[in-house]
Amino acid sequence: MLKQRTITALILTPLAIAAVLLSPTWVFALIVAALFLGAAWEWSALAGLQGSTLRLGFVLASAALFALAWSLHGSVAAACVIALGVGFWLLTLLWLRHFSWAAAPTRENLLLKLLACELAIIPAWLALMQLHAQTPHGPWWTLFAVMLVWAADTGAYFAGVRFGTTKLAPRISPNKTRAGLWGALGLGGAVALVGGWMLGWRDGWLAALLVLALLVVLASVVGDLIESLLKRQANVKDSGALFPGHGGLLDRADSLLAALPVFAAGKALIELLRQS
Repeated sequence: MLKQRTITALILTPLAIAAVLLSPTWVFALIVAALFLGAAWEWSALAGLQGSTLRLGFVLASAALFALAWSLHGSVAAACVIALGVGFWLLTLLWLRHFSWAAAPTRENLLLKLLACELAIIPAWLALMQLHAQTPHGPWWTLFAVMLVWAADTGAYFAGVRFGTTKLAPRISPNKTRAGLWGALGLGGAVALVGGWMLGWRDGWLAALLVLALLVVLASVVGDLIESLLKRQANVKDSGALFPGHGGLLDRADSLLAALPVFAAGKALIELLRQS
């Protein structure tokens, strides 16, 4: 499994970095929208939506929401949608605490899970677009946010393998450990300090960026746990089989969906304080 994960990462990582750094924002928006729509397709199956036609209809409705969200790009309304995303992920903490909620395969629970999908993918997509379009260094800040999540995932994996004994949330995701959480925070924090320094942040502002990065790492863990909860309720191991050793698109995007609105909102707040 580690060999498969490593080979897949070595192939996908340069492609992802090139897309972030070399694409104009409108092209990057289309690439990420396609990936998030693929994640929505997988989410709809985990939610219990039956039949390819209905699932395709859900994806097309999501695509229409992406188009609407693009019209908000750069506006106060877009910032409100991103803030709504942060609020949604805070609410999911209650879902993790009461993990049997919405587990029954009812129509009401299906609709709730589909709504949760939209509240996850639309704010995350808008957050990426806001970051990427910023001047100066928009693409680099976008890469910074993505690398925080990559670092958290990597740190969690290796710390969990090496030191993991106490489970983090055994009834939701038995493989996650408290040691893995500390590994995620440690490597994520290191990436934040190095990346923030390279992007010109110093002194107290670099410390503020470090605090934000740790919150982003925690958010990424919440995103991962929510997808694990959905998979457990659907009784499946992975959301898909697109990437060998990594599962489907949602398996790769779950942490990003939660982390991106938190990073975009937090960075905007810090920059407001810097300008005041």
